[in-house]
Order: sequence, then C-alpha cells, then structure tokens
Amino acid sequence: MPYSILTLITFLPIGGAALLLFMRKASTGALRNIALIVSLLALLLSLPLFSNFDSSNPGMQFEQSVAWIPSLGIQYHVGIDGISLFLVLLTTVLTPITILSSWNSIEKRVREYYLFMLMLETGMIGVFVALDFFLFYVFWEVMLVPMYFLIGVWGGQRRIYAAVKFFLYTMVGSVLMLVAIIALYFLNGATTFDFPSILANLQSGNLVLNSSQQYWLFLAFFFAFAIKVPLFPLHTWLPDAHVEAPTAGSVILAGVLLKMGTYGIVRFCLPIFPEATRELTPLISLLAVVGIVYGALVAMVQTDIKKLVAYSSVSHLGFVVLGIFALNEQGLQGAMYQMLNHGISTGALFLLVGMIYDRRHTRLIDEFGGLADPLPVFSTIFMIVTFSSIGLPMLNGFVGEFLILLGAFNANVTFAVVATSGVILSAVYMLWMYQRVIFGEVKNPKNKKLADLDFREKLLLLPLVALIFWMGIYSEAFLRRMDTSVNQVLQQVKSSAVVVKN
Repeated sequence: MPYSILTLITFLPIGGAALLLFMRKASTGALRNIALIVSLLALLLSLPLFSNFDSSNPGMQFEQSVAWIPSLGIQYHVGIDGISLFLVLLTTVLTPITILSSWNSIEKRVREYYLFMLMLETGMIGVFVALDFFLFYVFWEVMLVPMYFLIGVWGGQRRIYAAVKFFLYTMVGSVLMLVAIIALYFLNGATTFDFPSILANLQSGNLVLNSSQQYWLFLAFFFAFAIKVPLFPLHTWLPDAHVEAPTAGSVILAGVLLKMGTYGIVRFCLPIFPEATRELTPLISLLAVVGIVYGALVAMVQTDIKKLVAYSSVSHLGFVVLGIFALNEQGLQGAMYQMLNHGISTGALFLLVGMIYDRRHTRLIDEFGGLADPLPVFSTIFMIVTFSSIGLPMLNGFVGEFLILLGAFNANVTFAVVATSGVILSAVYMLWMYQRVIFGEVKNPKNKKLADLDFREKLLLLPLVALIFWMGIYSEAFLRRMDTSVNQVLQQVKSSAVVVKN
C-alpha cells in the first residue's frame, strides 16, 4: 500500500486505543499520558497538511486510493481539499485539549474513557477524508459508538436518556443515508462507490438522474446531515446530549461532530444533486432562519449555563446552513469559516463551563455572580470567548458572520434581515449571562474562595484564545486555502454540464 499521511493521521488514534486496551496493569497516569501523547502525535502529523497545502489546486490533495472490496467497487480512497482541510485540523487540535481537560475529572473506567476518545478521533477524521461512499458510511457509524458510551457512561444524571436519544436520532438519519448510497450505487451501474467517479459520471452525462431521483436522494442524504447539524426542527437531541455529556464530550460534540452534518451537505448534497439543491434552497433557508431566531430566544431564558451554550449552537449552526444555501462565494466561504469559529469558540465555552463546574458542582447562573474578584484570569478568558461567540470585530466570529450575512443579502434580503436579528439576540443572551456570572458582588459565600485557573487549565485555553485572535485578524491564511474548493462546489451546483432528465 502506498504511503499516505492521511492514513497515518486517521488510524494513529485507534492504534493508540488498541494499545490502551491491552495495558491491563497500567496505572491511571500511564493511561492518560499515552492517550495525550497519541493525540499530540496526530496533531503534529496534521500540521504539514496546512503548510504544504496548494491553495491553487481545486482537486483532492494528499490522496490515496487502494482497492478494498473490488467485487463491489469499494475502495479505500482518502484525500482532502480546502473544504475538509481545516475540519481535519480542528479535530486534531481539539482532541488533545479535551483529553487534557479530563485529566482530573475522570476517575472511573479511565482506560475505557480514553480508548473511546481515541476511537472517536479516528471516526471523525475518517469522515472528513473519506472519498468513497462506503468508507464514509463506515467512519460515520464508527463515530457514533464511542460518543454513545461517552455520554451514557461518564455523563450526568440523565445520561442514559440523552445517550439513547442521540443514538436513535443519528441512526434514523444514517439508515436513510445508507439507502440513498445504495440507490446511487445501482443508478451508476453498480460499478463503484467512489464519490469522485460518480460525480465525474454525472458531469459528463454518463450518469443521469431525473428530477424525482435527485429530489428523493437529496432528501435522504440531507435528512441524515440535518439531524447531525442539527437543523431546526431536528435539534431536540442536542440540548440533552450537551447537558449530560462530560465536558470533553460536549467540546467534541459542539466542536467537531456538528460540523460533520454541514460538511456532508457541502461535500455531497450540493454537487451531486444540483437541481434538488436549487429547488429546496428557499425551504432550507427558511428552516435555518427559524433555527437562528428560535435557538437565540430559547438560549435567552436558560438558567443553566451549559444549556444556554447548547441552544446557542442551534442558532450558530443555523447561520452556517443559511450561508451554505446562499449558493454564492461569500455565503459558502463564510459558512466554512463559521464552522471553524464555532468549533473553537463554543469548544472554549464548554471548557470554561466545565472548569467552573469542577469547582462548584453546579451550572446554575443564579449560583454565581461576582466571579471577577476571585477568578480574574478565568473571567478575562471567559470575556474574550464570549466576545468571539457574539462576533465582535477583530475576533474570529465576526469574519464568519459578516461573510454569511453578505452572501445572504445577495441571495435573499428578507432572510438576511431576519437572520441579522440573531446576531443581536446572541449578544443579548451571552452578555446577560456573562454579566450575571462575572460582575457584581459575590453573593454566594461558596464563591469567595474559589481557586483561579491553574497551569493545566491555562494550557488548555490559550491555544484556543490564540486561534480566536489569529482567525479574526488574519483570516486570509484560512480563506485563501478554502477559496478554490468553494468555487468548485459552486460551479458544480450551477454548471449546465450536469444533465437532468425530466
């Protein structure tokens, strides 16, 4: 098999998980160290993807294709472009941070916990690099299992309910996607599951999908991805999963897993089903706008900080979907950028909530107040991340929201105007929450002697704070690498080369 850096990055974590499995007599410290070292190695190996990426190349890079099950046309085919590059990097950045965040909070079944964390990393990276539909589905399902156990074993009081709900929602969407994959396979002559090959056949006219076929196949794929986003009204599993998941689970869930839905829409739905995409754009954009406003309004009335951040994700991911279905360069580029922004900012928010929960064992807003006095470093970082989440200029959130709204105004002024209210509402609920938690007098005596962030906690947060400023000030380093791939997707959606038969 030819050497591929993507293969090494993808399977290194699960190799580390296998190592943990056989270390029956290892101490808790050794298990933690091995998990952290493996995740850091995956991060170091992924950094050359950024530095060596050719931003002028619209095709797949770091590609590897090997026959897997030739009789069915199944290949091990991996590669990345400007769309998947940063999602792979986001995964490799957040995983060691989440492992380090669990250093002191996970005390039971430590081996199994880190084993599932590493399995999850392989599943997530695999989803972003897979270019064969069968391979993509395998990684999609691999990701589901460890997340189920992370919520169900190490979660809160209602962890079983949240884990089962998460599993059932995702499985329903997955089954529909599998049916659509099989249908597409047979419509293509039962020769290959390879995504680039199927797309090439569509563009050349060798594979023709009529309007009805496009419509139903699009819906099957989109339903699976919309659940994962989650797009309103398929969002109800998310608040439960976030609230009950351990801190690391919430960070990974918000930071990476939700992006798998929006990534799937951009990677598969738009280029393969262009007519259905154009036809359903008004409806999907409407759902995105409703999700933006609904998520913000519900977040505003939450008494639990973690639940507030969870509902904010419904609102922020609504912006991402709106940008995707603006079907123009600004909107799609803004959506891709906002996927990264949300992963970093909301991941940092969940880390901060987890840190204060470890100290007080409560997340209720009314239990706090005046934390700026005993926790000055915590309060400062919390402020920066809050400003990032609401899109303050010079921070990462502003760039993504600005591009999305710019694209939305070019596509549909009404939707854009309503979506803009979501920006205002996000400032209301985030700043109101921050004011009640951080400012004022310390009313609860339990808060007076709280310890500020220690070295490990600062080490977790500083890379995310650095990324918040870097992406807000020098977005060109990221947008330049996305630009060619984004334009190619848009050309595939609008191209007359895709033959449609009524």
